[in-house]
Amino acid sequence: MAVSKELLEILVCPKCKGPVELTETEDGLICNTCALKYEIRDDIPIMLIDEAIPVKQ
Repeated sequence: MAVSKELLEILVCPKCKGPVELTETEDGLICNTCALKYEIRDDIPIMLIDEAIPVKQ
């Protein structure tokens, strides 16, 4: 995993400020409350609401 564990512990969803979880494939962070996926590109989480991808729950 390229994103550090310490960073994952402090990151929150920028929309609801709730917790985010690493996807199984480690290619993004999921906010279950907002049903949004924030992609990880070049080992950097893209925590922009406008670039988040809606996910089905």
